[in-house]
Amino acid sequence: MLADVVDRLRCPHCDSAADVPLTLGDRILRCPEGHTFDVARQGYVSLLTGRAPAVPGDTAAMVAARESFLAGGHFAPIAEALAGRVAAAVPGGGGGVLDLGAGTGYYLAAVLEAVPGAIGIAADVSGFALRRAARAHPRIGAIRCDAWRPLPFRTGAADVVLNVFAPRNGGELYRVLRPGGVVLVVAPTDRHLRELAGAVGAVSVDPRKSDRVDAALGPHLSAAGTEAVETTLTLDHAAAVTAVAMGPAAWHVGPEELAARVGALPEPVEVTVSVTLSAYERVA
Repeated sequence: MLADVVDRLRCPHCDSAADVPLTLGDRILRCPEGHTFDVARQGYVSLLTGRAPAVPGDTAAMVAARESFLAGGHFAPIAEALAGRVAAAVPGGGGGVLDLGAGTGYYLAAVLEAVPGAIGIAADVSGFALRRAARAHPRIGAIRCDAWRPLPFRTGAADVVLNVFAPRNGGELYRVLRPGGVVLVVAPTDRHLRELAGAVGAVSVDPRKSDRVDAALGPHLSAAGTEAVETTLTLDHAAAVTAVAMGPAAWHVGPEELAARVGALPEPVEVTVSVTLSAYERVA
């Protein structure tokens, strides 16, 4: 609920150095300078300002595919690994967890189930995704924002930041994280979903992905270890289609062509899930 997280938000119009707070009224957020933001009937609020987002958000079709695929439990090992790390990072069971690039809120909801006293902020640029994230868990407040701009969260607002298959703005992650807090980054390896990527002609993951994560966060935060999360899925053609349709390949392969390419694979198809879960700490 927005009421649980409003004290961690700041006005995106006012001087960012001032961390001007927002208050929640009757379906509206307001700052002391009079800037107002309407709460959508789906439960999220947009704190986007100015020009169009630097990266377009997921479409309604991509979000529907992601919700369908994740509901099948295919990425549950990733969610479980994140939940375990957050529970260890906030042993008292409280605090605020910001999921930057939250999508449907699947991972954040899993974390909040594992840490009963925590509250969550689901942040994403896609309004379609936030409609679902706002309902993913009763302790989630959903905020529309652009990860590449100054974030509408107060300095030190988060005890933990989740960043799962999402953009990484190192300077802003450092600012919104409290001293001693941790950023947990999930990034694909070059083996992730490789069987499907090859079949549909999707761009493969850069094998230097981990280097690029370090380059984005290393100047601001201290690396605190990386673990691999890997498993093999056995998917029918319908699930394989949703696995591709929920990701960036959906921008390049139409639905009919995607179904035809996946249909040419043997059924079921064995698919590799391979990601790294890396921790970065704010030490000061």
